[in-house]
Amino acid sequence: MDLTRICRLQATNNRKQVTNDRIKNGCVRNFAESNSTKELMSDKTIFLTFFKTNTMNALKNKVNLIGRLGVQPEIVSMESGRKLARFTLATNENYKNKDGDWQSITQWHTINAWGKLAELVQKLLVKGQEIVLEGRLVNQSYDSKSGEKRYTTVVEASEFLVLTPKTEKQA
Repeated sequence: MDLTRICRLQATNNRKQVTNDRIKNGCVRNFAESNSTKELMSDKTIFLTFFKTNTMNALKNKVNLIGRLGVQPEIVSMESGRKLARFTLATNENYKNKDGDWQSITQWHTINAWGKLAELVQKLLVKGQEIVLEGRLVNQSYDSKSGEKRYTTVVEASEFLVLTPKTEKQA
């Protein structure tokens, strides 16, 4: 398979509609011709295969959350000068139980933001603010004080959007 060409096309056409001419003459045709079954694939099948591959690669390890900051962000400066902002985000889910009563579940997520994003977190975010956050899941392990190996999952932020501005009380 000519995955290099497919990846290049995916990168250059991210968020763009792929035209039929490009599919027929470009790397998607090469993908179909190099398929291990060596069967003739229709243009529709070629497009769907390309679209599925492109979409699934874009969605790998992606987290989108809307919630409120549970604590004031903690800023840590590394020896290299790089900054880390750490905070928790509470997300709420409402549902009806089998008796018809509304129930609410709150999930707490640990968020890490690095570099320039950490500086923006430091400037813009305070406890209680509602934000939209995009990032990826990262599994981490550490040894506890008693010597046990512990595991945790954090969200490594890539971008955020503030939904509620700071009030005078928060600022």
